[in-house]
Amino acid sequence: MEKEENKTVNTGEEDEMEIYGYNRCPWKLVLVAIGVLCTGGFLLLLLYWMPEWRVRATCKRTTLKDCEVVLLRTTDEFRIWFCARIRIVLSRGDNPLQNPQSIEDKVSNGHSDHLCEIPAEENRNDPNKYSPIRYFTHHSVKYFWNDAVQSFDFKKGLDESTSCSSIHNEHSTGLTKEVHDYRKVFYGVNEIAVKVPSIFKLLIKEVLNPFYIFQLFSVILWVTDEYYYYALAIVIMSMISIVSSLYTIRKQYIMLHDMVAAHSIVRVSVSRANQEIEEILSTDLVPGDIMVIPSNGTIMPCDAVLVSGTCIVNESMLTGESVPVTKTNLPNPAEDPKAMGDEIYSPEVHKRHTLFCGTNVIQTRFYTGERVKAVVVRTGFSTSKGQLVHSILYPKPTDFKLYRDAYMFLLFLVVVAGVGFLYTVVNSILNEVPAHIIIIESLDIITITVPPALPAAMTAGIVYAQRRLKKIGIFCISPQRINICGQLNLVCFDKTGTLTEDGLDLWGIQRVENARFLFPEDRACNESLVKSQFVACMATCHSLTKIEGVLSGDPLDLKMFEAIGWILEEATEEETALHNRIMPTVVRPPKQLLPESKPATNQEMELFELSASYEIGIVRQFPFSSALQRMCVVARVLGEKRMDAFMKGAPEVIASLCKQETVPDDFETILEDYTKQGFRVIALAHRKLESKLSWHKAQNINRDAIESNMDFMGLIIMQNKLKQETPAVLEDLHKANIRTVMVTGDNMLTAVSVARDCGMILPQDKVIIAEALPPKDGQVARVNWHYADTFTKRTNSSPAINSQDIPIKLVHESLEGLQLTKYHFAMNGKSFAVILEHFQDLVPKLVLHGTVFARMAPDQKTQLVEALQNVDYYVGMCGDGANDCGALKKAHGGISLSELEASVASPFTSRTSSISCVPNLIREGRAALITSFCVFKFMALYSIIQYFSVTLLYSILSNLGDFQFLFIDLAIILVVVFTMSLNSAWKELVAQRPPSGLISGQLLCSVLSQIITCLSFQTIGFIWVKQQPWYEPWTTTSDACNLSAATNTSSSQHENETLHDEHNIKNYENTTVFFISSFQYLIVAIVFSKGKPFRQPCYKNVLFVISVIVIYIFTLFIMLYPVESIDRFLELVCVPYQWRITILVIIIINAIVSILVENILLDMILWKIVSSRIKQGEYRLARLQPPQVGDQYFAANHPTEALDRWRGCFLSSLFGCRKKIPKAKYMHLAQELLVDPEWPPKPRTTTEAKAPAQENGSYPIITIT
Repeated sequence: MEKEENKTVNTGEEDEMEIYGYNRCPWKLVLVAIGVLCTGGFLLLLLYWMPEWRVRATCKRTTLKDCEVVLLRTTDEFRIWFCARIRIVLSRGDNPLQNPQSIEDKVSNGHSDHLCEIPAEENRNDPNKYSPIRYFTHHSVKYFWNDAVQSFDFKKGLDESTSCSSIHNEHSTGLTKEVHDYRKVFYGVNEIAVKVPSIFKLLIKEVLNPFYIFQLFSVILWVTDEYYYYALAIVIMSMISIVSSLYTIRKQYIMLHDMVAAHSIVRVSVSRANQEIEEILSTDLVPGDIMVIPSNGTIMPCDAVLVSGTCIVNESMLTGESVPVTKTNLPNPAEDPKAMGDEIYSPEVHKRHTLFCGTNVIQTRFYTGERVKAVVVRTGFSTSKGQLVHSILYPKPTDFKLYRDAYMFLLFLVVVAGVGFLYTVVNSILNEVPAHIIIIESLDIITITVPPALPAAMTAGIVYAQRRLKKIGIFCISPQRINICGQLNLVCFDKTGTLTEDGLDLWGIQRVENARFLFPEDRACNESLVKSQFVACMATCHSLTKIEGVLSGDPLDLKMFEAIGWILEEATEEETALHNRIMPTVVRPPKQLLPESKPATNQEMELFELSASYEIGIVRQFPFSSALQRMCVVARVLGEKRMDAFMKGAPEVIASLCKQETVPDDFETILEDYTKQGFRVIALAHRKLESKLSWHKAQNINRDAIESNMDFMGLIIMQNKLKQETPAVLEDLHKANIRTVMVTGDNMLTAVSVARDCGMILPQDKVIIAEALPPKDGQVARVNWHYADTFTKRTNSSPAINSQDIPIKLVHESLEGLQLTKYHFAMNGKSFAVILEHFQDLVPKLVLHGTVFARMAPDQKTQLVEALQNVDYYVGMCGDGANDCGALKKAHGGISLSELEASVASPFTSRTSSISCVPNLIREGRAALITSFCVFKFMALYSIIQYFSVTLLYSILSNLGDFQFLFIDLAIILVVVFTMSLNSAWKELVAQRPPSGLISGQLLCSVLSQIITCLSFQTIGFIWVKQQPWYEPWTTTSDACNLSAATNTSSSQHENETLHDEHNIKNYENTTVFFISSFQYLIVAIVFSKGKPFRQPCYKNVLFVISVIVIYIFTLFIMLYPVESIDRFLELVCVPYQWRITILVIIIINAIVSILVENILLDMILWKIVSSRIKQGEYRLARLQPPQVGDQYFAANHPTEALDRWRGCFLSSLFGCRKKIPKAKYMHLAQELLVDPEWPPKPRTTTEAKAPAQENGSYPIITIT
């Protein structure tokens, strides 16, 4: 039964979960209630923290069909549990997209039946027309029971399994009020509900955090032990921490709420089934409603597909790119006899016809008597924006080593506390201490191990980094990712608008006549070309529009249109009527370009024979599609009967759609010449359409019927200049051993050229082009390997690659070697798709050295980021947000170059469109990461030092005093921990990377060495004080100083002190340990506050320096020159001046040893030993054991990882872990490839895939020369 009931929801998706059914069990509930009473409510808290325990403790397992509660567990590596209660809704049917018979048969009487919703346990006798539908809600999404699959599933809208023809034929007529109400039962209110929780609710949730419960337990314990002031101080500190946490959380909720609130509730017009227009609230929209888009625009409250009219949309909220986008109506296959077949509608595939939620419709285009209508396809959290907001509201846990190690370290401290607990119990029993004191003091030592300020201290560095990023124009909506950015070792860049300038300059045109290229021309704006089809294509084939009188649109289209100097006029509704509804937009040349009314002299050039009033109307527009890599328009010259089709796009794609006899034979050679020089090349094509094609048919014809049998007209050559800062930024990243990868939608050779120009590929490096072909005509899939010719403007000649000129696998002697090997792979999106499907074993090898990925579709960019993450790279992604949303969200650190302060497109947004934000983000991430390490190390040492101080004093049945604890925790620890986090980032990136976790050789050696040093000097002071000639067990009459003030003290004061010192606080050991430990906290803070290479030196942190100096002077003053009032306050005793000097000497020696151990022994001597061993091993293994060169190569090129390895094994065997396999998959893979004789592939070879021989789907690969 268990196996049968293992069902999943969201199968195959990122948020896939296992689901189990449970029913409440009365006897279990009784037992739990008794347990809660017996444990004083602690069991209730435990069940609150652990959902799976809560359900299993109170319920019994049953089938999903009959359950009252469901238990959910994610199927990812985190395996997180959730629980939800089953509820029941009464409805006429169970499929929202199929109208139940009761509605179809019903005669409308002016009102809709009441549809009610009740909890599962309140199921009442329902009318026969209703049937109960069971559902539960998880993370704002409803899951309904599906009898067909015997499980719960999420009700999709019209975005899945709905054909384009059915959207036009079945869903474009509108819904009746009854069907609308029926669907609303399933789809609910159309809103992306980012509810800002009340202060009280947030407070309860925060207070029930395990850490604060532990704090509450500690405070109760301290009050019991009469540590009133310390307990009060901790309560105040915890309250401050809670308030600041509540403020931060609530501020983030408010910011997210404001981002989505713009379209939450607006009034919209919908068309009903009887063609009546009804005005409703946007929250009442359901999939299938027909929304009428107003002519003055609106903010879309849902995802909807256009079925009539055209819209100009600003999608900056989703993409971060504020360029207006033209949306056209979805083609109806049923009205086009030449259509290839009915296509399933998909918002991603048909995004040029889809209006996405949250985007701003600036204006609409419509024809006389027609409205611009859109069918609602998705609502609420199902919309594209809803999904993005959902991922922010319910983020996937961050799988970062730092956080895992932090929990491991806390567990270690608990173990240490356990040892102290046992020691205290045994010692107290031996000294015949009363039982209640044993319990209090034993538990007290456990509370010392978890510092009160730990959570606030750990987040301080991130908060400060977030502020510094904001100052330089980088905004963050996911602060926890700042630390992860410190680990980035690979950054993917989009090309256009990111590495290169946004704007393109027209370099020239090269027209084709009689299937031959003419000479390049630098200007298209002249009289001889004004009426040519080439210029007509440039004038019409774009998506430009006028917004408030200003021409706007895609930068490429703008440059192209400006180059010909034409004028664009958008017709008003009245003008459209005059033109018989044919020309909504008109373009015409300026009068000075029009030739005088005489025939053209060049008879070979095909010209439009028209009058002087030359205008072209754009009848139909097929917008640019990233997937198709082209756009097309249907236009008509004023006065002509036949329409023309103009097309522009990627040259390879355009040429494939043209008649082969019109494409020049040297097309590929000419194109290659331009792309190698880094030019952006656009091809143009033209076709005369049939005379029988009317305006109405043109509005419904399929674009495939237009985009075929075209005449190739030539090329437009655009110059896409590198941004000025691009080469310098990439050089900085290379010096820091951070790989750079180009992911672009542009031509591959253009991308390779730009990669060489910007330094991503060095002049001497080889480029291997992987051309993958899918299975065809019985042939298996294969990859052809070509070596691109070296092209560089710095050399006069371009020698061809010799077949023997294979890249050499070099082992760099320098620790600053930039490339793992001297070759790079380049491929286009089609090849990448084939390799992903048929050559899974090749994917890790290719992404290890892949540098240029061209013609990549948006989803392929996301797949590439995933592939890089699969080999353990920490991946950054930098793009303009337009087609990179998925990749920006998927990457460890995605940064969108956008003018918006914050968008849901990516975790980070840079207001300056410069990639200099990337090294800035990495530098701040490294600084925040190192700050987290420093703070955690300091807090760990603070706990251990205080723990050891208390343990030493427990041995003589003493302890630190109430105000001594206060002085240490507030005056020293709190001030130091919040000021030591203020160090800003180092001014430049370095090759060394910070450790990724706390459990690394470097950090462990540092922490352990400081623990040993501090404990040693505390022990020396504790033992040495007992050896002094003046030492005696302290009493109220003790006089070790011979101070007159002490001898004249009245007996009443002594009696009071005796009353207040029943815990034996005042003694010589306590005073000695207090002073030594107080200085040790400051010593450790300075030792751990390292600057270079990741942070600015600590002496530049003014607040930290001032704080430490003030505390040092004050502590030194009260130690050397005791003040009676301060001694009484801190419960210190007077010791001879000579002993005070001795304590000072101990402290100075402690400081010297700590600094020497940290900065000399660990950072210099051990580094030199490791480096010399690496070089010796490199030389020896290179000569004697070639197969192991890879290990030494990586040690040389990744010094941080190598040092971590050596240091991690230092205590057991200083050099005994040389052959340890690297943890990162990409490092291990690179080691294997260094000794693989078949890699990289040789020139002009082919790798073929055989059919999968095994169930795992892996393909045997055969290389053929």
